[in-house]
Amino acid sequence: MTRYRIRTRPTQPLPGERRLARPGRGLEFYELRGYAPGDEPRFIDWRAFARTGRLYTRLFQAEAPARFTFFLDGSPSMALGGKQAFAERVFRLLAGLARPEGAFLWGGGRYLGAVRAVEAGPSALLAAPRPRGVTVLITDGLDALDWSRLLQRLRRVVLVQVLAPEELSPGFTEALLQDVETGGRLEVGPAEVAGYRVALEAHLLRLRTVARRLGSYALLRVGEPILPALLRQGVLEER
Repeated sequence: MTRYRIRTRPTQPLPGERRLARPGRGLEFYELRGYAPGDEPRFIDWRAFARTGRLYTRLFQAEAPARFTFFLDGSPSMALGGKQAFAERVFRLLAGLARPEGAFLWGGGRYLGAVRAVEAGPSALLAAPRPRGVTVLITDGLDALDWSRLLQRLRRVVLVQVLAPEELSPGFTEALLQDVETGGRLEVGPAEVAGYRVALEAHLLRLRTVARRLGSYALLRVGEPILPALLRQGVLEER
């Protein structure tokens, strides 16, 4: 498991958190800078000198320690379809990988192996100070709130959305549904089910687009293998 880490560079190209421009650190070339007294001679680009007659120093991308704050959604909707237990497995995997770089619990201290869900749900993040570093948010993403505003407020985010298979693809055409959080009831037929599918797809697209501009995103179905899904969707990467 130690061969993997949580990706903090945005999946879509915006500045990330781990990568810093610093000569002599890291492996990935960043840019050339005019030589200045004190630069290490081993980083001089002699090819550039041969072309221009001027000395340049090669700068590289370095890696800085990341700090992760974990938020596990414990709102009533997470109790449906096995989402809470599955989300806790996701939490343990990601928090365990993040411990060498600094894994903390939202509203608490350093992660020491205990799982704690926030019953108030993601809306609690809007009323609290913004967590330091990267926020790892594990949720079903179904709370009625302004998700774009929430994610942008966090600034650096890894969003893992956990949904039950029946939420992604309802297996009924007529039903009487009850909202577990508000208690409201709604009779649905084929038209409502079709509308739900369209609205859900649009919602998932918004979450995925915003989260990937700020960090990374994965959609997990309850019961699927967690590690391959997180790697495939870019939440995890090899060290």
